Amino acid sequence: MHYLADSQPMAAYRVRGHELLPLRSHSWICGIAAIFNYRSGAPVAREAMRRMLAHMHRRGPDGEGEWYGLADTIGLGHRRLSIIDLSAAGAQPMVSADGRKVIVFNGEIYNYRELRAELEAEGARFRSHSDTEVLLQLHQRHGTAMLPRLRGMFAFALWDGERGGLLLARDPYGIKPLYYADDGETLRVASQVKTLLAGGSIAASPEPAGHAGFLLWGHVPEPYTLYKAIRALPAGTSLWVGKDGSRGAETFGSIPKILASARHENQLHTKMFSQPARSEAGLVRGALRDTVAHHLIADVPVGVFLSSGLDSTTLAALAAEQGGSHRTVTLAFQEFAGTANDEAPLAELVARQYGAQHQTVRVTRQDFVAETDRLFAAMDQPSLDGVNTYLVSLAAKRAGLKVASRFAAN
Repeated sequence: MHYLADSQPMAAYRVRGHELLPLRSHSWICGIAAIFNYRSGAPVAREAMRRMLAHMHRRGPDGEGEWYGLADTIGLGHRRLSIIDLSAAGAQPMVSADGRKVIVFNGEIYNYRELRAELEAEGARFRSHSDTEVLLQLHQRHGTAMLPRLRGMFAFALWDGERGGLLLARDPYGIKPLYYADDGETLRVASQVKTLLAGGSIAASPEPAGHAGFLLWGHVPEPYTLYKAIRALPAGTSLWVGKDGSRGAETFGSIPKILASARHENQLHTKMFSQPARSEAGLVRGALRDTVAHHLIADVPVGVFLSSGLDSTTLAALAAEQGGSHRTVTLAFQEFAGTANDEAPLAELVARQYGAQHQTVRVTRQDFVAETDRLFAAMDQPSLDGVNTYLVSLAAKRAGLKVASRFAAN
C-alpha cells in the first residue's frame, strides 16, 4: 500500500507469505522524529526538532505536533498524513490517559480493530478510533510482548515515563523506515536520513558500505546508510534506550524464520497424512485475499496501481471481490501510445472487467525532465526503483488518491 503525500515516491510491494513486501524504495506516510539527551541531561533544542519536522512536511501535510518531557531532555515530533481517524483525536504525539506514555507512530496496524476489541473486553476505554491509541493501550498492558502481535507496517518511538526511557520498534518486513544516530550523549531518530541531517549535530562522513552497496545492487543495504553516523533500525527489531544510557535490542519478528517454520510445518503434515496441509495454489490465493482485505482498511478512498501485468491485475480482481467501489490508475508513456509497449489499453480493459473507476495518466519525456530536481530531492536514499515509483505515485496523486496499492513482479 502506498500513502501519497505531496507526490512523494512510494514503496512497491511483492507478495510473500501473508503480507505485501516492499521494494527498496520506502513507502511514505507520516513522519516521526525524536531527540533524547540521555547522557547530558540538557534540554532538547526545539529549533532542531522543528527543522526536522519542516523537512518532513511532504510526508505529513495534514498536521504536525511536538511533545517534550523529563525536564525537556526528551522530545517527540510528528508530521501527519491522515488515513485512519481523520479527527483531531488521532493527532500525534499521542499521550496516554495517565500521561506516562507518549508515542509517535508511522504506519498502519491492520489488526487494530481485533486488538482494540480485546482491550475493551479487559476494561480499556478509548478516546479515539485510531490504531495509534491501540498501540499505547497495548504497551500499557503488555509492554514489548505486544510487538509480535502487531500485524501491519509500522515504525514508532514510544516514551515510557514509568521506566524512564525511549522504545523504538520497526515492523518485521522493514516496510516503514526508521533511522537513528547516537553519539554517546544524544539519540536522534527520524523517518528519513535527510531529516536527521536537517536537525544538525550529525557528522556527514560517508559510509563506504552504503555507497558500495548502492553501486552493486541499486539500493543502500541496511543497516547501513550513506553516512557513518546514521544507521537503520533492523526490521523486526526493538531498541530500548534508558535515561541512564542503558540499552537493549530485541528481535521480535524474523521473516526468514517464519517462512522456514511454515515450510517445516507443511512438510511435517505431508509426511504424517500423505498430503500437504493446503495446496500451493490454495495457500497463495488465501494469503492474497487476506492481505488485500487488510490493506483496504482506511478512512479515505483506496486505489490500485494497475499495469497490464498479472500481478496488478490479480490485485485489482481481489479488490473487486471485497465489494464496493474501487479506483485504478495506470501510468502510461505518451511515446509508447499506439505501440505494443503501451500498457494502457489492456489495463483499461481489466478495469472495465472489474467495474473499477479508472484513470490513465500519460507522461512524456518532458514530464520526467521537469520532475527531475523534485524527484531527487524527494528520494531519501538512492534507489534505482525510485524513479518508477515516484512517477506512478505522482500519477495517483494527480488522480486525487491518498492511498494506493501495487504489486511488483517477484
